Amino acid sequence: MNTVIKFPGESLPQQYFDVRYEILRKPLGSPKGSEKLSGDNESIHTWVEDDGIIAVVGRAHLIPNHADGSALDEKAESACPPFEPLCKDYEPIADDSGLEISVENLRPAVQIRAMGTLDDYQGLGLGSKVLTALENESINFWNAKTGWLQARIIAIPFYEANGWCCFGPEYEVPNVGPHVSMWKKF
Repeated sequence: MNTVIKFPGESLPQQYFDVRYEILRKPLGSPKGSEKLSGDNESIHTWVEDDGIIAVVGRAHLIPNHADGSALDEKAESACPPFEPLCKDYEPIADDSGLEISVENLRPAVQIRAMGTLDDYQGLGLGSKVLTALENESINFWNAKTGWLQARIIAIPFYEANGWCCFGPEYEVPNVGPHVSMWKKF
């Protein structure tokens, strides 16, 4: 199995987007094309190939210093809320591990999105391989200090096993389902 990493501006194969659609958008009834996200061209993309089959996908993008990580996804008719610690009026809170998230040393910050694994490849550690590659390349490429993501409830144990921590209440992402925000200090 091969791990592939593409940096901002590098071309991505259609199969990458096809797999992203099959895993993340089709089960929700989202239209074809909704798997392509704004900012894809400015993101780091990683996947694992097995004999020419893309089995696991993921991406990381830099959260601009003026932004809070909130996102409108028009194609999927959805929106994600901001990461409160990245907001300018943020009052420090503790995450689920008891660690206080303070505004110091949070940036540069990246957001992990569009992580998914085909059913036949789940439980093999390949998702962890992609996530670790995204974290490491974000540190190397952008000097990232922290990572942020909105996790579907079913994915929380996966992220926790990879050192990520929940913070804040559960919320509903329209047309997707319940989520919890997570973060990791790199």
